[in-house]
Amino acid sequence: MRTVWMTVTAVTAVTATLGTAGVAEAARQHRPDVRAVLQRDSDALLAQGAPGVQVELDTARGDVRVRSGFGDVAARTPVPWDGRFRVGSYTKTFVAATLLQLVGEGRLSLDDTVERWLPGVVQGNGNDGRTVTVRQLLQHTSGLPEYLAGMTYLFDQQGFEQHRYDTVTPEQAVATAMTFQPEFAPGTQWSYSNTNYALAGLIIQRVTGHTWQHEVRRRIIEPLGLRHTTAPDTDPDVPSPHAIGYERFAGPGGTQDDPKYGEPIDATRLNPSWGGAAGAIISTTGDANRFLQALLGGRVLRPAELAEMRRTVPTNDEFRENWPGARYGLGLMWIPNSCGGSWSHGGDIHGYRTRNGVTGDGTRSVVVSMNTDSFQRAPGVPAPTKDITVDLIDHALCGVR
Repeated sequence: MRTVWMTVTAVTAVTATLGTAGVAEAARQHRPDVRAVLQRDSDALLAQGAPGVQVELDTARGDVRVRSGFGDVAARTPVPWDGRFRVGSYTKTFVAATLLQLVGEGRLSLDDTVERWLPGVVQGNGNDGRTVTVRQLLQHTSGLPEYLAGMTYLFDQQGFEQHRYDTVTPEQAVATAMTFQPEFAPGTQWSYSNTNYALAGLIIQRVTGHTWQHEVRRRIIEPLGLRHTTAPDTDPDVPSPHAIGYERFAGPGGTQDDPKYGEPIDATRLNPSWGGAAGAIISTTGDANRFLQALLGGRVLRPAELAEMRRTVPTNDEFRENWPGARYGLGLMWIPNSCGGSWSHGGDIHGYRTRNGVTGDGTRSVVVSMNTDSFQRAPGVPAPTKDITVDLIDHALCGVR
């Protein structure tokens, strides 16, 4: 309240001195500069353990880009402008949009069962594709178990280094998931599972006769001119330029609160097939923003399918701890913020973390890329109480117009 009173007093003094005509200019001069705010917020992520950060805010009035830290820590070189990075689970938004285009073309229905398109694939240990719908896959309400629970070697340094170039087919990923029991009966709860999108990718292939990568390229990447976005299959490389993707692995006795991380390794090169339709895409901040704005601006889906994508359900406690009030649609998440809310889908994968947000009309979006997904806070820095990019994204979308 004290700050507000001082601001009003200052404006009153300016009015008396300059007259009404000068108030607008004075207010403009005293508004926070968006670049300075984003730079401050980007710099703050370094204390949370990000080696380097790149941020791009795209608006109708122009774009703002900032970066902090290092793309190569040993060489002490910055994150490259327009650097490529693995977007992780932001891939799911591309895949969901592709499948929804097929729905709009009448080639399948969101209420079709998985069994209709992939007979015999989802079965065993209580899993039943006859009771799971396409909508529930995209919405994470299927209850299907997480295939990564059977690939724990990916999260152990020795296992990762031994298997980082292995190929995992989507059929193998789903078969791994089927060795576990479902989390809950389909449609009764919400739980994030990469298995849902491995199946979505297989359904795209069954409906079209082409891989999910082919359809994403044909339907989204090429029409939108996303020249720096790729949907790899087994290629381990991130195209240049790019920051090194650093990964730390939990040590003996590590917990979620204190992983007891070891030293970071260069995890940039890996076979992304284990992520597949759930997390394999590579992009840039510019391309990632362009897709967000086109999607919410109605240039990717017809109104009926975009409305389905934006129909949300509550998430679980784990998600709401990071994003208070978060709700999930079909490959898209709604997050409340200080100006109402934004649409988003982040992603984590070895070496990279992506966060983003876009206004409901698609006119303003921001993408944040950090070159690690295993964060070691600086000494004395308190543990965050929410996702470390929430404030940055709020400031980008709400703070300065």
